[in-house]
Amino acid sequence: MSFIRGSLVLWIAMILFIHNLDNVDGRYHNHKRQKKPSPAPKPPSTPEDPPSPPSNDPPGVPSDPYPNDPGDSSGCVFDVRSFGAVGDGSADDTAAFRDAWKAACAVESGVVLVPENYCFMITSTIFSGPCKPGLVFQVDGTLMAPDGPESWPKADSRNQWLVFYRLDRMTLNGTGTIEGNGEQWWDLPCKPHRGPNEKSVSGPCESPTMIRFFMSSNLMLRGVKIQNSPMFHVKFDGCQGVLIDKLSISSPKLSPNTDGIHLGNTRGVGIYNTMISNGDDCISIGPGCSDVDIEGVTCAPTHGISIGSLGVHNSQACVSNLTVRNTIIKESDNGLRIKTWQGGTGSVTGLKFENIQMENVRNCIIIDQYYCLSKECLNQTSAVHVNDVSYRNIKGTYDVRTPPIHFACSDTVACTNITLSDVELLPYEGELLDDPFCWNAYGTQETMTIPPLGCLREGLPDTVVELSSYECS
Repeated sequence: MSFIRGSLVLWIAMILFIHNLDNVDGRYHNHKRQKKPSPAPKPPSTPEDPPSPPSNDPPGVPSDPYPNDPGDSSGCVFDVRSFGAVGDGSADDTAAFRDAWKAACAVESGVVLVPENYCFMITSTIFSGPCKPGLVFQVDGTLMAPDGPESWPKADSRNQWLVFYRLDRMTLNGTGTIEGNGEQWWDLPCKPHRGPNEKSVSGPCESPTMIRFFMSSNLMLRGVKIQNSPMFHVKFDGCQGVLIDKLSISSPKLSPNTDGIHLGNTRGVGIYNTMISNGDDCISIGPGCSDVDIEGVTCAPTHGISIGSLGVHNSQACVSNLTVRNTIIKESDNGLRIKTWQGGTGSVTGLKFENIQMENVRNCIIIDQYYCLSKECLNQTSAVHVNDVSYRNIKGTYDVRTPPIHFACSDTVACTNITLSDVELLPYEGELLDDPFCWNAYGTQETMTIPPLGCLREGLPDTVVELSSYECS
């Protein structure tokens, strides 16, 4: 575990040393050379150590990855007001942002500055590369989407708002706020909580993802406040090398489909010291993701940390090498969840959940291989193979309406190599619910769980399929 995490941390640190991913505040305000990097932090604690509060800095990230600061020049800062942006919250400042982006993109270590004490409204925009290395999009003021579907330009895509495309070595940071104005989108009758019996009704239901990174690499997001997205707050598609630190992501508890951070086909991700409260998954990991490290995250309230859903429409889905450590999940519909559709192929393997504190959480630990959004799903033989998943030092309280541990695995493709150690979950209110659910789940209890887990099978299954055929290359 320490070796894997150390390798990921070293890999991220090496990326950051070759380009300028640090905050530009010092360069913009003072234009001074910065200090040398601080000494490397101590290695993280082993799984046997007691949980500790999240650190203030992401592990392995130096204080100044570019000590000689080649962009140490006031000429590299492109204030959007200099390109005609008004910043009164009502004028359309889209053209000014596009012009500022174009200018910053053309120089090394260019900075698009959204200054404090101003509110800029822009419409759906693609900020495209390739650009010179070290580009920074710094939000110190407020950046705001149009106010709901009626204000959304008819010519604009309703699937996304801010898109960052084909970029390498780019930073989104600042002390300001990115506002999605999502309330009117949540109230559309097609949303689950607006139809009869909380079911969606027919009709167009397009809602924009707030911030999307697409086919980009070596990205850093730090410090900004992202709130009230119409749909997903931050989404990564086809990216490699992502460092997220000290973000604040928020929307109301009942806002539908407002995942905090979503990863799809993305590799090499570190998410640290981040606060997320929303109406859907805190962090969701989709197909094609690997080498994901999460630490010091607080999810409260959310639908928990989810791997999936995977294997929809008989597709292949592969997720590997995920670690979640020193994290808090509160007042959530789910805790740590793996969800797959019947009929899929591929595998989920190498997942480690360690030092997790739960508070009033339904389905604290859940594997659901019968995920379905309707009552019309048919039983199918094939399934995504869930293998090598460990839960260590998972403690706290659960909502007694559902069992705190639920392993519902495929009839033909069993879950294998599940490990539990120091799992202690007590009822938040009411009597102890001591009947965790298992179906075709195999693994090991290194210590007795609370409540007792008598349904986990030992060893390996006499499976009716060859499990090696489900492995991902």
